[in-house]
Amino acid sequence: MATNSYKHILTSANIVTTIRIALVPIFVVVLLAPWPTWFPFAGMQATLEFLKPWLAAAVFALLAFTDSVDGYLARSRNEVTTLGKFLDPLADKILVTAALLALVELNELPAWVVLVIITREFLVSGLRMVVSAEGHVIAASIWGKIKTVAQIIAVILFIIKSNPELAAGMGGRYDILYYGSWAVMVIALLLTLFSMADYFYLASKVLALPLKKGAKPAVQTQSSSLADEVLAEAQARGLKLGTAESCTGGLIAKRLTDIPGASEVFNGSIVSYSNEVKRERLKVSAQTLRSYGAVSEETAREMATGALAALDADFAVSTTGIAGPGGGSNDKPVGTVWIGVACKRADGSSAEAVATLSVFGGSREQIRSQAADEALRLLLRYLKDLSHPQGSRGDA
Repeated sequence: MATNSYKHILTSANIVTTIRIALVPIFVVVLLAPWPTWFPFAGMQATLEFLKPWLAAAVFALLAFTDSVDGYLARSRNEVTTLGKFLDPLADKILVTAALLALVELNELPAWVVLVIITREFLVSGLRMVVSAEGHVIAASIWGKIKTVAQIIAVILFIIKSNPELAAGMGGRYDILYYGSWAVMVIALLLTLFSMADYFYLASKVLALPLKKGAKPAVQTQSSSLADEVLAEAQARGLKLGTAESCTGGLIAKRLTDIPGASEVFNGSIVSYSNEVKRERLKVSAQTLRSYGAVSEETAREMATGALAALDADFAVSTTGIAGPGGGSNDKPVGTVWIGVACKRADGSSAEAVATLSVFGGSREQIRSQAADEALRLLLRYLKDLSHPQGSRGDA
């Protein structure tokens, strides 16, 4: 068993990430150590001293590039592991922090810049730990990725401009490099602050919840609140509800039926885990499944519409996705979930359904939980609007 565990951990993606962390000290030595003076000839020393910042920038860029390499390996080989999720963001932070501190050592960068960036990392990491302890996951934000790219470009420019021989050789043109480097660094700082604010915004609903001991009560509190609101809204409008669930496996129905009195508005659920059940019970067309696959906008919409008729409901919500840990691909990574909503028209006929795409992070249990919560939120939104959802098709 130990051998199998090590094989699971020592994936190609994790090996690349580990190598990236191990090579950070090499980058620092290349940038800070007086290694050109270790060579015997003065001419060689001068040449190497000129090349030193360029070599350091190249090493830094290569290490930064491996971040996309290990991410690609993990997704394409379906080797996403808990260790990888821990090491990958840690490796990025170690590399960027090491570079920033080295630039402070070279008097190329004021310490307050590093303080702003490191403070953001501490705050966001702490925030994600607190939210995770309450049973929730904040998926990686696109702004965080843009921030990282801007920081990497700024660091490379600052390393290059640290070359005194380059400054002397460029003359007045060096001002373009100098002010350009600072412009990119300022943009990186603004993105750093904005991405931090974005994380706090995404976590605001969780932070507003009462603190519970352990994750489970917090999840139940939020989910129960959503389910309560959905049932109350449907009851006030005299509407019947139904669910068609694939990846959530009946979790939405459980959330609703955990509330006393749910039977007054909740007609039932069809857990259509197989394509055969999707076809036979929900009337999802075989052509849709062949052309678009089970995890698709088209399938989610047809599942929701099929649930209206099968369950004699006024509103229905559907889920189809990839909860993991396996089964993902480049186009549809683990955590991909399509959520469909459909309602009956005033004349009793089915309205065209809509489907929205979400990509959740975390474990299988966390992805299913987030998908169920998001499905309840969408259902509640359309219940409150009480408008046929085809007007908002594709709204994410």
